[in-house]
Amino acid sequence: MEPINDVNCGWLHGVNYGSQFEQIKGLHTADFVIIGAGITGLSAARQLGKLKPDNKIILVDAQICGEGASSRNSGYLVESTLNDGFVSNKKLEGYREKTELYRYGIRSVKSFIKEHQVDCDWNECGKYYASSNITDKKRLQEFSKTLKSININHEILNELDLKNRLGTSFYKTSIFTNGDVMLNPAKLTKSMVKALPSNIQVYENSKLVKWNRDNKIINCFFENASIKTSNIIFCTNGFLKSLNVSTNYSFPLLLTASMTRPLTDDEFNYIGRPKEWGVLSVRPMGATVRLTTDRRILIRNTAEVSSSSTLTSEKIQERKLLHQNGIIKRFPSLPRNIVDSTWSGIACRSGNAAQIFQKRNNNIFIAGCYNGSGLGLGTLFGEQIANKACGYETEEIKLIEKNKKPNWLPPEPFLSLGIRLRLMRDRLKAKSDT
Repeated sequence: MEPINDVNCGWLHGVNYGSQFEQIKGLHTADFVIIGAGITGLSAARQLGKLKPDNKIILVDAQICGEGASSRNSGYLVESTLNDGFVSNKKLEGYREKTELYRYGIRSVKSFIKEHQVDCDWNECGKYYASSNITDKKRLQEFSKTLKSININHEILNELDLKNRLGTSFYKTSIFTNGDVMLNPAKLTKSMVKALPSNIQVYENSKLVKWNRDNKIINCFFENASIKTSNIIFCTNGFLKSLNVSTNYSFPLLLTASMTRPLTDDEFNYIGRPKEWGVLSVRPMGATVRLTTDRRILIRNTAEVSSSSTLTSEKIQERKLLHQNGIIKRFPSLPRNIVDSTWSGIACRSGNAAQIFQKRNNNIFIAGCYNGSGLGLGTLFGEQIANKACGYETEEIKLIEKNKKPNWLPPEPFLSLGIRLRLMRDRLKAKSDT
């Protein structure tokens, strides 16, 4: 799979984006090489730059720093994820550790924006798990028991509550958790590019073609260049498999989202002038929907297996129409031509929703596979994989390594077939919430 990004990401509108760094050429040596300049790679580079100011550190991206999935997601920093309710004590403890990991991620992002005075539309407004099907209330009540057990503040809301808060009568039942954050992911990611220490050498539009380990040296080969390095950190998330890294433990999914233009005063008044909010579906393939700080509506309700990281203009238009229908179902008063941008991006998943955080052969390090929670976990894992690469052990690393590891996955074509069947099943179950 080639790392190619379409140019119409709504988050990037109004953000200073585009290439800032040269393509790598010639022969190089380095103490550390970081492959991938999304949130994880940028966080790793920033931390390495602090810990190893005298080392030669090279950060390389196949496209433009920060403009991949890190800027293309829904902009959620989550404290908790939906499970099926009360579980065994052992599983409950695992869930508690998982939420603690998410909290560490939120703190990592918050610490960064405070240190660098970043404006990324940070809003501690919480999030909603919501459904248009009242039968999902039972599942949410069970989930509430789990949240109570680990002391996560939340509310169970009915249709009227949701109408008043969201400006739509589409949803019938919901759980609201108040420890989550909404932000503009492109503003965050681009600020991380600006915050890179001066001792980091950055190259863009430089795809890693192949790599190998020769004794203790890692050889990296690009179209017009090569690097010999003592250590390498892979931060390519959905492209780990394409680089022959963690090939049997993660897989990429292509997601597509749309965003409207800003609502006019009349349109905003009509839906009740709600405060910024974010909704995640109770059902796995239901739509993620947000009302942003600048009164735009984002919707994402597709996930698919694809051999490409981007879509043709025809397929983008198909997804746009699907997203328009989803917005109109929720807000029938809005015009159908309100969608301003539609884009795609690559997410990384594992079979059991576990992340990848690995050290191999003493000088190969891997971080990624965030299963839809990459803003916080990507920042945290990037910082901590840099600590790991420098020989430091932290409380965060202990917690990361204590969490479950990704399950082994079957080879192709069985993997893609299984994923397609699972997506098809989930899509049918979530049809009313798309």
